Formats: sequence, structure tokens, C-alpha cells
Amino acid sequence: MKEIWVPIRRLSIIAATVALSACGGGGGGGGENNDGGTVTPPTTNVPRCATVTPLVTTDSGAIRFKTESQYVVGQSSAIIASLGNRDSQDLTFRWQQLEGPSIELVSQNSPVLAFDIPTAGSYRFSLHISGSNIDETGEIAINADSSAGAMLNIRQDHQAVEGNDVSLRIAQQAGLSSSSINWCIAEGPSVSLDISDPFRPLFIAPTVGQDTLTRLRASATINGNTVTDEAYVLTTASPTISSTYFDTPVARTHAYNPASPYASALTSCVYSNQLKEACTINQLPLIGQVSNTLDVDTILDRVLVSHDWMGDNFAAFLRQMDPNSDFARLLQSVTAVVISYDVRPSFYWVVTGAIYLDPNDLWLTPTQRDTINEAPDYRSDFGSELNFLMPWRYVKNNQYASQGFPITTRATRTLSQINPDLASLLYHELAHANDFFPRSIHATLTGPRLLDDYSRRNANKSLISDQVSRSYPLTSSEMTSLAAVSFLGAKATATQKAYQPSDVSTFFSGDIANDFYNYSSTREDAAMLFEEAMMSYRYQIQRDVAVTNLPAVLTADTVIVHWGQRGRIGDDSLANRAALVIDGMLPELDGISLLTSLPEPIAMTQGQSWRQTLGISPNTTPVKGLQGVSASGETLTEPALRFSGDRHRHPQQ
Repeated sequence: MKEIWVPIRRLSIIAATVALSACGGGGGGGGENNDGGTVTPPTTNVPRCATVTPLVTTDSGAIRFKTESQYVVGQSSAIIASLGNRDSQDLTFRWQQLEGPSIELVSQNSPVLAFDIPTAGSYRFSLHISGSNIDETGEIAINADSSAGAMLNIRQDHQAVEGNDVSLRIAQQAGLSSSSINWCIAEGPSVSLDISDPFRPLFIAPTVGQDTLTRLRASATINGNTVTDEAYVLTTASPTISSTYFDTPVARTHAYNPASPYASALTSCVYSNQLKEACTINQLPLIGQVSNTLDVDTILDRVLVSHDWMGDNFAAFLRQMDPNSDFARLLQSVTAVVISYDVRPSFYWVVTGAIYLDPNDLWLTPTQRDTINEAPDYRSDFGSELNFLMPWRYVKNNQYASQGFPITTRATRTLSQINPDLASLLYHELAHANDFFPRSIHATLTGPRLLDDYSRRNANKSLISDQVSRSYPLTSSEMTSLAAVSFLGAKATATQKAYQPSDVSTFFSGDIANDFYNYSSTREDAAMLFEEAMMSYRYQIQRDVAVTNLPAVLTADTVIVHWGQRGRIGDDSLANRAALVIDGMLPELDGISLLTSLPEPIAMTQGQSWRQTLGISPNTTPVKGLQGVSASGETLTEPALRFSGDRHRHPQQ
């Protein structure tokens, strides 16, 4: 049985509302059967370090700074701040650089200021701490030395809430092998590390009664030289979890615009361990209930982030990459946008009316990427009992529409480079929001909670997805049953295990879905139709889908196509159902006209590999292997294989 680790947010939802969430980017699927079993991650009891160099303590007024004994150019560094013996959980932090060569500050809202030193010299920072009856400012100066040779570099120091997942990463370099890496605890409580990948240790932030620093040290040998580095993780205490919705730890977040009239509602209504019941429409209405303008600043008033760069990049995307105001219009049907380092995968949730975005689709610099938690959720053992796969990809001019940026490279991306993945994700998640609460009904919502309006609409079967399934239902019972195995955790029958790719090709190609995932629910059916249609129409980016074998080793060369199409959304048999979705969600567009303007589907050649079928569009040159260079000059690789459902988390039933 093939095991697949699936990075899925540890969001728990009570049984009464568990079926109300909608999917997001990053889960598992494509022939994998969730048997519901839990898996314990491999951990190691890390020893204590033999020697420890104390941190340097400096007071500036009421603020106490802890600094490293030495700062070196090119190495990840940190300054840790505190206010007397007061815990940081109810305090607001704002760092600024005052002197020295410019540093990219990506954690300026945290008690832990993490940064990379660009050049040798002197640096000075200020910190403003505010809170209830608190308003303090202090300054701290450091000196940075030039690198003296080989060094180890652990990314990135940060703050974490007790009980939350923590990941670190050692930067790879020539001469450094995983077998030479050793970890020890230099300070703080004992933690058990998952060092199955010594370059990326994982652990759970310990339970603490007050802010507690954990120092982890890694040592290794590079070309005969012993090198070390330390990582600093400040674990902060949090109130006892009282929410039945968010009943596992969540990251500390804040309103991207602190002056937003909804700042307080955002922090309490959409991502809080203290949320005991859904907020009312009066507390946090849909954006479109308050203003039908498409002003980006109005949208940004509803953004909640763990790091400001996430809001900065989202704002830049809306201002520069939404020329037709599609996303501005679709965002009218949400209450909030949550972007946090621990959201994985992205999803929409009707209980809060918010969308939750994985920042992995938003980072532009390697330093921004460093702040994103890599910890997977060891949630389930996904085993393949089915004998087929359904891969997919977005393509343009016979090339992958999105590029690969391995985590081991220090790549820089542009807004244009993140556009295909982020746009398709937003079209999908916002399709769910507009399915539940299209702009046409905003004036008639009575509440008192959105959940109440949803319940009434669901009972009357008046959602857009209900209309699609009623007027143009999917007909393949076999695909529906297979989707229950792949996405909902049903056990595969002997008949299903015996299906060959040829059988599945017949089931799927003769029906009117554009992807296997459509069969997981009527909500996903509508969202998949909308996503593919809008990507083809707005960006001339087409979606490939295929039915293939299930080889022992999955690569673009070993996955062999039995049946496949490029641009299936352009098939006439899908037009009426897709048009119904488009007309309901973006009535500014004429659905049928839009769909008839799309390219005709192109058939893949049976027996070719997934890689070979990349070059099937006429009058273009197929791409092979590497996909060029990133904005910062690094060579890029082609994206990883994707399978139906792998960007989505279906609600548990």
C-alpha cells in the first residue's frame, strides 16, 4: 500500500456543520483511499547541547531585548523582545529599521524579529509595543561581521503558539549531507523532533505557562569543517481553547489594516480559538452587503494575516493582476480573507463566511517563503486500492502555466509567475462563496447569522450548485462511487478495485463533468466548472485531464494516458451547465457566449506518457524538461505531478 503524506490544515469542525465547509488547495486524492487511520509522525528525543553561549540582554526603557552573541553576514538572525514579565499574547508589536543597509523585514509584527544580514556593519531597530494600557517604544543596535568561511544556516526564527506545528529548514549547500547533521536543545523545554528529513525538522510547540524560548542547535561537517547554527522559536501561551469550531491551536493573526472598522470583528469572528458560535451579519457582514463598489481598500479592510507581507502581496495582486475586476466582484460574497502561515490547504467556510488562503500561493521572495510552516498534517494513511489515476495540469502554449520553485532554492517570484496558481485557486474558492451567497441575494439576507441564511437556502435547494445538479445532473454512478472512495473515505469494493483505466475512461468521457473531483459533491461540481472556464477565458490557460495507469513510481514519464483531453470545458455537452454557473456568479458575463468562445477540446493520444501529451496543441513548440529561470535567475523545474483533488480538502462526512 502506497503511503502519501497530505498537507491539510488541522481545522476541526463540529458534526452539525462539518459538511458546510468547502474545499481548498493542498489535500489528497486521485485514487487514494482515506481509510481514516491516524499515523504517528516519527520523532526523536533530542539531547541537550553540551555547551551553551548565553544570549545578550539589553534593556531599552521597559522593553528587554535578547540578541545573539554574534551576527554574521548571510546567516538567518533574530532579535527577541519582551515587556518585563508580561506575556506577549495580548500585545501588538511593530518593528522598524532605523539604520544600516536595508533589510527585508517579514516578521515585524512578532516579538521575534527574524532577518538576514546583507552586509557587514551596524544596524539599529526600533520596536513599538502596544496593548491595553500599554504604549512602549525601545531601540536596539547590533553589529554584523563578515562571513569567515563555511557556515550552517537554519531558517527561520519565529514565534509560535503552544501546541501549533513548527518547521525549520537548514539551507542546502555543496558538501552538506543529511547524514552529517545532528540536532540538540540549547535552551528551553524538551521537544521531540521529527528529523526523518534532517534538513527540515518538525515539532509541536510545547505547552507553556508563559512565553518560553526554545533554542535548537544543528551541527554538521562541510568539507572537513564543523559548522553550527541555532534556531530560536518563542512559544507563546494562549487562552484555554473554548471554540467548538477552531478546537486546535491557530496562529496569532491581526487585521492587515489596523484602522479597519472591522479589525476587532476579524480577530474574534473568523480565526479564533475563542469562537463559540458564528458571528452575526451585523457583526461581520459580507463585503457586498456594505458596499457594492470594487474598491481594493474596502476589501483589504477585511483581510486578516499572520504576517504583513501576505496582505501586501494580496493587495498587489488585486491592484495589478485583476484588470477585469473578477476577484473584486467575487470577493463581495465573503466576510473576510484569512492568510496565515498555518493555513494548509486553502478553503472557504460558510460558518464564518471567510476564505482561508495558504500563503504558499502568495510568496514573492525567499525570505517571505521562510515564514510559511512546512509541517504536514500526519492526518491519515492514504492507500491506493484503485487501479487508475486522474492527473491534471494547467497549460498555455504547450507549456506548464505555472513553474516549479523547489523549496531548496532561494527563488524570487513575480506577480505574473504566481498568477496562474493563485487565480485558479481564487476562482475555485470564491465560486463556493458565490454559490452560497451570490450578489443577487445580498439584499435579502436576514440572518441573524450567515449560517441561518445558508440553512434556509440549502433546505430550498436554491444554491447555484443545486440548480446545476437539478437541471444538468451528472449521470455516471460509477464515477460518483469512485469519488466517494478517493475523496470521502469510503472503502473500495472488489468491483472498484478491478476497474482498469479503460473502464474509468468510459465512465468519465461519456458524462458531463470536467474533472473527477466534480463527483465528490454538487458544490465541487459547480466550482470546478467555474474555475476551468474562467482560466481559459481570461488567461487562455487550458486544463488537461486524463485517465491513466497507476505505476509503482509516479513520474511524468511513467504515467501513461489511456484517455485525456485538453480544454474539456469547451465541450458542447458541458456548455449549459457551466453557463448556468457563470451567469449566477458573474452575471456581467454571458455564460453561453463565453463558453462558445473557448477552444475546442483536444484529444490526447492513447499510450503516450503524461509528459508526451504536453505538446498536443497545434502551431506551438512543446516544452521539454526545465521551464526557464526564476525572477532571480535560478533554474526552475517543471511542477510536480498533480492528481484530481490534490488542491482540495473535501469536508468530512
